[in-house]
Amino acid sequence: MFGFFDSQEKKMRENAANWIELADKIYCFRRDVLPKAQLEKLVQQTNALKSALKQRVETAKLKLIIEETEAVLRETGGALYPRGSLVENIEFFVVAAIVILGIRTYFVQPFKIPTNSMWPTYYGMTGENIPPGTAPPSTVNRIFRLAAFGAQRQEVVAPRSGEISALFFENGAMAGALRNGRSWLVFPAVLSEYTFFVDGAPATVRLPVDFHDFDRMVIETYFGSQSAFQTEWNRLFKAGALERTEMKYDESGRLARVIRMPLGKTAKAGEPILRFDLMTGDQLLVDRMSYHFVRPQIGQGFVFRTENIHDRFMTDTGGNQIVSYYIKRLVGTPGDTLEVKSPQLFRNGQRIVGSDAFEANAQRSGKYTGYTNAHRLGFGDTLTVPPGKYFAMGDNSSNSQDSRYWGFVPAKDVVGRPIFIYYPFTKRWGPAR
Repeated sequence: MFGFFDSQEKKMRENAANWIELADKIYCFRRDVLPKAQLEKLVQQTNALKSALKQRVETAKLKLIIEETEAVLRETGGALYPRGSLVENIEFFVVAAIVILGIRTYFVQPFKIPTNSMWPTYYGMTGENIPPGTAPPSTVNRIFRLAAFGAQRQEVVAPRSGEISALFFENGAMAGALRNGRSWLVFPAVLSEYTFFVDGAPATVRLPVDFHDFDRMVIETYFGSQSAFQTEWNRLFKAGALERTEMKYDESGRLARVIRMPLGKTAKAGEPILRFDLMTGDQLLVDRMSYHFVRPQIGQGFVFRTENIHDRFMTDTGGNQIVSYYIKRLVGTPGDTLEVKSPQLFRNGQRIVGSDAFEANAQRSGKYTGYTNAHRLGFGDTLTVPPGKYFAMGDNSSNSQDSRYWGFVPAKDVVGRPIFIYYPFTKRWGPAR
């Protein structure tokens, strides 16, 4: 780091040591293919440089011996010396990749949170609505938001002029069809495809399947509030104005019953009928080392693999098991008895402690809405965690697919604990909670 201040003699001696290292490498790799004369010449020159370095000859003489050594290495080095810049760059990146993979596998690994099951402790993907008629952020502002917050602009443009309608499931949720696609235009991914119609012409948008904020964008744009949407839904239902139809739900060809609902507005061809920024979820550094030596503690956020959790929420469009990673909060270890008395969670007969999120949910403080009972796995009364298993729950209890739905987390699948939110650059940036 401070080599700039080293003396000329010290720099030359370090340079000589590097040449000796290279000469020894060439000898080890090429001694069985070099002609005898060249091999002897390599050994003699290497010994001469080692001797000069040991005897601390003057800098000028050491420089001459180094130059003589370089000439011998050029003659005997083959592919090891001299090397082109391309080979050196490739070697550098290969070594760097090995180091990074080692760190990622055994020490610290980055993870991205897709959903809002741990909200408001950690944020998944969210949407920031830009209603039609509202001036969108400038180009400079968009670039800044992309860099700082991972904001990606999403638009649905009217293919022609006319009345706008959209497809909904019978429960009133937007009808998202599962489609095979790619994230970042490269990696295979399952996407949700939503369809609008303008004067009968379809307009679609594809979004990550884990993005669960789309309904809110549509309701804010066309109805203003959930209650207003529900009122209009009921009115159109009574009037017989909701058109029942079917859509292809996934790539296997399964059909889903859907309802085509008019949204009460018109659009001109080329105008955006929906526009919002998709904000990236929190990206965390996860400590993969600690849990090799200590057990996970109650109240810690912890990351685990899903390959041994079997549930319809963890299968792709073909019904195959999805192997991914989840982050939840650890609420039960082997032998613990758990019970929910909304909004509180009890462990072994006492209100659970070990995390600020437990108390915030118990008090319904701020954005924390309290714990709810999913009435699964016999959890209506009490539940005991079996040996070798953990019980995981999201801080956003009313909107979290967790152990209440798909069961226990095998201890062998626990990966590590979150330690730092490194992106996006919001007020949450910093040590993980």
